[in-house]
Amino acid sequence: MRPTLFEFAGGEPAFLALAAAHHSRCLRDPELNHPFSHPGQHPRHVERLAAYWAEALGGPPGYSRDCGDQSAMLVMHAGNGDMSDLGRRFVDCFVLAADDAGLPADPEFRAALRAYMEWAVDGVLAHPLREDVPADLAVPRWSWDGPAA
Repeated sequence: MRPTLFEFAGGEPAFLALAAAHHSRCLRDPELNHPFSHPGQHPRHVERLAAYWAEALGGPPGYSRDCGDQSAMLVMHAGNGDMSDLGRRFVDCFVLAADDAGLPADPEFRAALRAYMEWAVDGVLAHPLREDVPADLAVPRWSWDGPAA
């Protein structure tokens, strides 16, 4: 049986390293810096981000259990104006952060990570207004082959 992307990456420590590396890259990006450094940022943002990505990529439901559902995450990111360039920058930082975090360099794994993040960012950008976000959405799951049922 093939491991989940979460397992292949190295589990929770790998996702914590990925989220920390991604956060660091976003802070250094001239456009992403503001949303990643504003005073309203959750004090455990990196840990929450790691838990979200871990859950979405086949890990335990820690984000859903401790932080909320997909709807809450989308509402948190909605209503901030045009973020299309920020989305592209976010994906670029994510791809580079996978190197920084020492995630496996396997081409199929890296392609799955990129595809997931592009899909996830498109999902966030599809809800520009808070009132457009449906209630009670579960954190979506992603597998080696794309969205998981």
